[in-house]
Amino acid sequence: MIYETEEALLYKAKEAEGKKFGEIDQSGRINNPKSKGQLGQIIEESFFGYELNSKSEADFANLSIELKVTPLKLNKNKTISAKERLVLNIINFHKEVLNTFETSSFWTKNKSVLLMFYQWIPDVHRAEYQVLKSHLLTFSEEDLQIIKNDWKFITNKIKAGKAHELSEADTIYLGACTKGKNKESLRTQPFSPILAMQRAYSLKASYVSGVARKILSNKDMISITNSQELKTLTLEEILNDRFAPYIGKTLSQIAFENGIIVNTSKSFVPEFISALLGIKGTKLDDIEELTKANIQFKTIRLEPSGIPREHMSFKNIDFKAWSKEKWEDSWLNNYFEQTKFLFIIFEYKETEHQNKNRELYFKGIQLWNMPVSQIDSHLKEFYLTVQQQINDGIQIENIARGNTVVARNSLPSPGFNDFCHIRPKGRNGQDKTLLPDGQMIAKQAFWLDKEYIIQLIPF
Repeated sequence: MIYETEEALLYKAKEAEGKKFGEIDQSGRINNPKSKGQLGQIIEESFFGYELNSKSEADFANLSIELKVTPLKLNKNKTISAKERLVLNIINFHKEVLNTFETSSFWTKNKSVLLMFYQWIPDVHRAEYQVLKSHLLTFSEEDLQIIKNDWKFITNKIKAGKAHELSEADTIYLGACTKGKNKESLRTQPFSPILAMQRAYSLKASYVSGVARKILSNKDMISITNSQELKTLTLEEILNDRFAPYIGKTLSQIAFENGIIVNTSKSFVPEFISALLGIKGTKLDDIEELTKANIQFKTIRLEPSGIPREHMSFKNIDFKAWSKEKWEDSWLNNYFEQTKFLFIIFEYKETEHQNKNRELYFKGIQLWNMPVSQIDSHLKEFYLTVQQQINDGIQIENIARGNTVVARNSLPSPGFNDFCHIRPKGRNGQDKTLLPDGQMIAKQAFWLDKEYIIQLIPF
C-alpha cells in the first residue's frame, strides 16, 4: 500500500499504539525465535502491508521516510531509555567518500525516520510487547549540525585510510557501529590495504533515549549551544570555550564566583560542571548535548609531579557475566566502544607533605574516547585473561595483618599491564559477591591505571 502524504502515514502509524505484536502479526513470525529483526518485519508486512526489501532508498520512498521499530526499557529509577542504538544503513566505504552530506547514503535514506517505540520487558514473550508511540523524527537545526559534523568526521577518517580505526565513540550523535562481529564481516577500504570491520550508521542509544523522553515524558532538556554556534565550532571546541575562563583558578575561587558551596558530596562535581557551563542548578542528565551524546564525566586530580593522584574507577564487575560472555558482547567492549568521556582536570601545586590543606587548581578539560586499536588489543587481551582466571578459579588468600585479616586474590592488580586492573571499590571489604565457582570475594571494580591516564592529558 502506498501512503500519499505524511499525514496519512502518521494516521496509520498511530493506530498501532497500544497494540501488542501478537495482535498485529499475521505472518507467524512472532513465534519464530530465530527470525532476527522480526518485530520490524511484522510492522512492515502485517501492519503497513508492504513486502520486505533491502533497497538503498527509504522504506516509504515517495515520502522520503524510513521506518524503524525500536525498543525502550523502564529503568530502576522509573525513567525510560533506549534498549539499544538505532542501527541505520550499511556504510559503503568506497562510495560514501564520493558524496557530500546531502547526497550521502545516510541522508538519502534517513532524513526523516518514522519511529515506532515499543516496551521491551525481560522474560516476557515478544508477542506481549506493546507499541507505545509512533513519532516522525525530523532533526532539529542543532542536532542536524552536530550530525553533519559527525558524518564529516567518519568520512574524513575513511579518506585518511583509517576505516579500520573507526569507533562509535568517535562522534557525538551519529555513530559508525559495527555490523557483524566475525572475520566474514571485514571489508576493503579505498585508501588503505587494511581490511576494516563492516560498519553501519547508527543513532546512539543515548540520542534515542533523549528523543523518547521528550516525546513520552514531556521532559525538556537544556541546551548549552545553538545551531548558529555549531556552524563554526564543534561541540568539543564549544566545551573548551566554556571552561577556558576558569583555567588557573582555584576550586574555591571558582565556586565563590559561581555561588557554589564546596563540599565532598557526590552531587558537588555535577553541580560544579553545570555552573561552569552557564546553567547553574541543572543536573548533567538534563543537559541535552551531554545526555544525547552519552558523554560521561570523570574528575582527575594531578599531583605536582603531573601524575594523577588516583587510578580511575568504573562500575563493579559481574563475574558471572564475565565468565560466559563473548568479548564482542561484553560490557567492557561495548562500554568503551560507545562512551565518550569529559575529563575535568585539577592539579595540586604543592605536595601533601608541604601543605595538608593544599588548594586544587583547575587545569582544563579533555574530551576523550578509547581508540578502537586499544580496545581491540590491550582491553580485549585483558578481558580474555581475566575470563580465563574466573573460569579456572580465582585464588583467594587470607593474610593476617595485626588484628585484621586481609584477603588477597590473583586478579590483575595495578601495574599488571600499565593499562588497567581490577580491585575493590569502596571502603567496606565485607561487601562481597559470589563467584561462579561458589567462592565469595569482596566486590571488585574495573579500573584504568593512573599511568595510562596521564598519557591521555595533552597539557
